Amino acid sequence: MEYQTIEVTKLTPHIGAEIGGVDLSRPLGNQQFQEVHDALMENLVIFFRDQNLTHDRHKDFASRFGKLAIHPARDPIEGHPEIVTIHIDENSSNAAGEDWHTDMSCMEVPPMGSMLRLTEVPPVGGDTLFASMYAAFERLSPAMQEFLTGLVAVHDGNPIFGRNGNTPRYGGAQFPATEHPLVRVHPVTGRKMLFVNYEFTTCIKGLSRLESDALLQMLFRHIETPELHCRFRWQPNSIAFWDNRCVQHHAMWDYFPVRRHGYRVTIEDDRALWA
Repeated sequence: MEYQTIEVTKLTPHIGAEIGGVDLSRPLGNQQFQEVHDALMENLVIFFRDQNLTHDRHKDFASRFGKLAIHPARDPIEGHPEIVTIHIDENSSNAAGEDWHTDMSCMEVPPMGSMLRLTEVPPVGGDTLFASMYAAFERLSPAMQEFLTGLVAVHDGNPIFGRNGNTPRYGGAQFPATEHPLVRVHPVTGRKMLFVNYEFTTCIKGLSRLESDALLQMLFRHIETPELHCRFRWQPNSIAFWDNRCVQHHAMWDYFPVRRHGYRVTIEDDRALWA
C-alpha cells in the first residue's frame, strides 16, 4: 500500500509498523486520518514516537475511530472517564497484561481497539509483544481450521477482573461473561482470525472438560509462536494503537522495581459489524 501523507516502516512482514510524519497533538486532515486507518488495517498494530498529547487530544484522536469505552473494572482518571492509568512500580504485585490476551473479550461486543500512551518507561525492558491472530489461524493445518470453525468458547471476566478485590463498575455481583466463535471474520478486511486468549477464554462449548482444556492449551501455546509476533521497545511519549479484533498482546514485566506509567483509551466496536 502506498501512503502520501505518512511514513510507514514495517517491523515484520505480517504485523507491526512505526508511523512517521504525524503530529497527533493536532487534528488530522481527512486524507492523513484515512492513511493512518489504512495502515492500522494493513499492519494490525501501529506505533507513534514523540507524541506529547494532552488527555483531551488523546481522546479526540481515538474517538475518530469510534465511541470510547468505559472500562468495566479499572477506575478512570479524574475528569476523564474514558482514560485509565497504566502504572507499575516497586509496590506492584502484578502487572496489567503480563499474559497473552485480547482486551475485554468477555464483553458481548469486545473493543475495536486500544490506544496506549506511555509517559514514563524503564531505561531497559518493559517491551510489549503483539501477535497476529490472522497468522495464528492461517498457520494451523487445514484440518484444524475446519474443526475449529463453528465452535464456540466462553469468555469470562471474573477470574481476571475479580482478583485483588475489584468490583464491577456497572453494578451487579459479576463481571461480564459471554460466548464467541473460535474463528471470526474481520469486519473490514474479511480475513479469518483465531479468537481465543489465555486471560478470558475458559472453555469450549460442546466438548468435555478434558477435551476443552487440551484444545485451549494447544491454541494458547500456538499463539506464543515467535513468528506470529512483533515487539515494541517503548520510549517516553510513544503510542501503541492495536486492532483488538485481530491482535493479542503481552506486556513484559522484566523491569521490577522500576516505574512504568501511562494512559490508555479503548474504542468500542460497531455492534452491527460484530460477527
